[in-house]
Amino acid sequence: MAFQRRRNHYYHRFRFLIPFISSIFGGLLLFFALLSFLAPSPNVSDHTHRIPPVQFNAASDKAIGVSHFRVPRNGARSGRDLWTSRNAKFYSGCSNASNKFRKANAITHPNRYLLIATSGGLNQQRTGITDAVVAARILNATLIVPKLDQKSFWKDSSNFSEIFNVNWFISFLSKDVNIIHQLPKRGRKTWNAHSMRVPRKCSERCYQNRVLPVLLKRMCQAIQLSKFDYRLANKLETDLQKLRCRVNYHALKFTDSIEKMGEKLVHRMRARSKHYIALHLRFEPDMLAFSGCYYGGGEKERRELGKIRRRWKTLHQVSNPEKERRHGKCPLTPEEVGLMLRALGYGQDVHIYVASGEVYGGEETLAPLKALFPNFYSKETIASKQELENFSSYSSRMAALDFIVCDESDVFVTNNNGNMARILAGRRRYFGHKPTIRPNAKKLYRLFTNRANMTWGAFSSRVRTYQRGFMGEPNEMRPGRGEFHENPSPCICEEARFHVKSDLGPRKNDTTRRRDEAAMVGDDQNNDYEPEWPDSEEEEEQVEFQDKDPFNTSVEYEGGNSEEPNLELEEILSD
Repeated sequence: MAFQRRRNHYYHRFRFLIPFISSIFGGLLLFFALLSFLAPSPNVSDHTHRIPPVQFNAASDKAIGVSHFRVPRNGARSGRDLWTSRNAKFYSGCSNASNKFRKANAITHPNRYLLIATSGGLNQQRTGITDAVVAARILNATLIVPKLDQKSFWKDSSNFSEIFNVNWFISFLSKDVNIIHQLPKRGRKTWNAHSMRVPRKCSERCYQNRVLPVLLKRMCQAIQLSKFDYRLANKLETDLQKLRCRVNYHALKFTDSIEKMGEKLVHRMRARSKHYIALHLRFEPDMLAFSGCYYGGGEKERRELGKIRRRWKTLHQVSNPEKERRHGKCPLTPEEVGLMLRALGYGQDVHIYVASGEVYGGEETLAPLKALFPNFYSKETIASKQELENFSSYSSRMAALDFIVCDESDVFVTNNNGNMARILAGRRRYFGHKPTIRPNAKKLYRLFTNRANMTWGAFSSRVRTYQRGFMGEPNEMRPGRGEFHENPSPCICEEARFHVKSDLGPRKNDTTRRRDEAAMVGDDQNNDYEPEWPDSEEEEEQVEFQDKDPFNTSVEYEGGNSEEPNLELEEILSD
């Protein structure tokens, strides 16, 4: 009974407190509701995991950074040689034709001519030129010196002979394909070339079934293939693949004026440091707009990049730019590139040459990268305006200078998988497997967004782990995987396997190699043996697509579609 009385006593005592406590909680709920109503609505996309930039601590010579994420000034010991690829000495380029590959004069049909019109910037056009030589060989036709694209986004008026050494190009390939400067005349009249377009990734059979019948018509013995970029299949028979390599790595030399200026830039980089990194930053406004990515710049960034993006009618609207970053489809920011390189072991004393146009955000965007690597150069900083005067008005010639300096670098870092990146990656494999670093953007993105919550040691360890397979080492890519221009496996011989010597010779220095490489083709030890800019509305209207006959609208053949595909972002690559 006593227990029951005590329980009733406490019950009546607390019964009067319940309404009081409830009123307090109710008041708090109303207060927070009022606050949420008055506060401005957040813009979720404006908070793209923006991390405070790396800050230098002037009082410390050992580390820089914020909180416990302190970036060391010197590169960490990574347990590997930073400037060479392991086992590279066992691999060399080998692109000589087999004994089965007949000479051009034995297979070329008289009065059968192929013209091509390239598309895009310098490196996209380079792939078109390379593939055009092979297409002429497939068709047993004489190739007319290719016409360069002068109406695209880059608006460069240069012709072939102003970029490439045309006489060397013709003479070096004379045994493989007959090449002439222009169509011959029939009496006093010039040949009228029939214009058509072939599908992307058109195979040997595709050319024989689509193009050859047009050439065989009695009144049509000269044909022009327009928008000639990626119009040849990735996989061909070995001799044709080796011909691709002979064109790309030996026949296509820049003009003497471009070569000399490029070598001068390389010499000035070497005078500053024994080793240097070349970085293809690719953080220009057009690239960011094209990729559909967002970097936290708010409405200003959306408006500016959206305006550029509307030039290409085939690009879909990106509903979730953050998703593009998560999936690794966006270039790293300059700061993120710098942090990746520091984590891989490159200290602040390393010299960096940056191949880039106008960087989006200007000096403010570049500042973190320059803070990490103060020895920061470009062609504009190591050459005078007078020296660049003959190049600066031509985007392709300026791009050619960057191509040479990047090709000669000890380490090449690419920030997107565009044409220049892929061509240089393949070229560096062919000429000795010099390190070529491609950021593993998908995994690195998550790491960058969470770096404020981890130590530098943990961060750098994960970067090195994620970058395995992305450093340009031999056998990183299986033969036949990726674009041929990036992975020319049929043209690379492994000495340890075949026990042969390459006639490329020792690489005493890169500049000497550039002078001699065109004359040196490796011994052939294997005789039996996934893009570009879409067209803007203005440019598409300028293309005269004249082919109306059944040969361009027939059923699909191996390696090509009858219609121009709606390109996905993975296949749309910039220069």
